[in-house]
Amino acid sequence: METEEVSLVPPPRRSGTRTKRVRGIIFLKDVAVLALTSFGGPQAHLAMMFRLLVDKRRYLTSAELVELTALCQIVPGPSSTQTITAIGFRLGGPNLAYLTLLVWMTPAVTFMTVFALSISYLDSSLVARLVQFVQPIAIGFVAYSAYKIAEKVIHTKTSVALMVSGAMLAYSFQLPAVLPLLLLAGGLITAFRYSKLPQVEQKQPLRVEWANFILWLGVLIAAAVLGHYTRWLPVRLFENFYRNGSLVFGGGQVLAPLLFAEFVEFKRYLTAPEFLSGLGLVQAMPGPNFSFASYIGALAMRRDEVGVSGQLLGALVAAAGIFLPGTFLIFFLIRFWDQLKQYRVVKASLEGINAVSAGLVWAATFLLYHPLPDTPINLILVASTFLLLLWNRIPSYVIIGAGLVAGLLF
Repeated sequence: METEEVSLVPPPRRSGTRTKRVRGIIFLKDVAVLALTSFGGPQAHLAMMFRLLVDKRRYLTSAELVELTALCQIVPGPSSTQTITAIGFRLGGPNLAYLTLLVWMTPAVTFMTVFALSISYLDSSLVARLVQFVQPIAIGFVAYSAYKIAEKVIHTKTSVALMVSGAMLAYSFQLPAVLPLLLLAGGLITAFRYSKLPQVEQKQPLRVEWANFILWLGVLIAAAVLGHYTRWLPVRLFENFYRNGSLVFGGGQVLAPLLFAEFVEFKRYLTAPEFLSGLGLVQAMPGPNFSFASYIGALAMRRDEVGVSGQLLGALVAAAGIFLPGTFLIFFLIRFWDQLKQYRVVKASLEGINAVSAGLVWAATFLLYHPLPDTPINLILVASTFLLLLWNRIPSYVIIGAGLVAGLLF
């Protein structure tokens, strides 16, 4: 009797799907670690992404991470959030990208919502004491990020000149519009050297998928119309934050004065001391600074006297409003970015964009240090953090944790 052979090797497609799923789960765990330990804003986030996602896990190369970061800085929205969701998109498509966004933003949004609900019980002096050493440590992360970027992308005299010029101009003109203009100018300068690059023999046709752009624009218009006719506060809050998230360049530091003007001075949803307390708290939180929106949304809903459930709704719609526009826009660009890079002009421009990007992070290192007291302990903490990261033996979260413990003890 003939016996049927049973193959012990699983079908390639099924095996590949399982491997991809496992890799996606590991990636989400890494994103959760970053969300809970990444203090200090986008530049410090980038340093930790280098350590975990590039050096340790090798999800992408250093050059690819720098390139994605520069691309996200040209687009409105939270750059570190856009960068990490774009990495998720490349690894697993839209589903993994949206899960990445959810995992990345949830801890910070939750923390800021809890602070908003208990704002009257918070001791601001305790918070200031807790984070007194975290701030210089975060600057050490930014300096390390600047070093890593420069190490990877600076290879020519032109790159050096663009990095130094970009740093000096960003340091001198601290305006939101300056950052994307500097990046575009750097790309334009090196784009003229495209003839030195080898020509691609077979280019893939450039196909632009407009779905995410139409989605971004459609949500913007729909929220404005619904907010105008319903006058329901949660809808208006979503529209307000979605509009701000669609227009702001430069991250949470640039967003803060816009939110103060709209929600404190004009709409009076919260007081100036409440706003400044939340702004101080978000600096001590890991993850994206745009989570500040959930704090404002929760406090704004006090006006409707709907209790805790209403404030939770306010925090939710504010967070969705501030994070979604930048996500839609980067998903629109990332779909055809690899095809666009085939053109020699675009590829040549990346040298300038990456060099200026390194200069911007160096400028951020000095700009973030200025508000701190110029004391020996702060200088030592910045230098020690940089050297520990360079030594690459102590995990980032241990360094941050040590700073928090020291703040409680001293």
